Amino acid sequence: MTDAPANGGADLLYGLEAIGKEIGLGPRQVQHLHDKGDLPTFKMGRAVCARRSTLAKHFAAQEAAARASAGEAK
Repeated sequence: MTDAPANGGADLLYGLEAIGKEIGLGPRQVQHLHDKGDLPTFKMGRAVCARRSTLAKHFAAQEAAARASAGEAK
């Protein structure tokens, strides 16, 4: 599977392997997170897809929340 369709969709990650490569996880881990709703993913047919930009925003928000939580604990 490719992660950039010919129509210029370089932001699109198509398939579990492509998403996993982007975030450093295996396909089964990505599937698990998708199933739990813990990743901002969507389906195109049978394939799980995500956008690089959306994943980056998601992880930035997770990091900010963790920092805020750690700041409150001090």
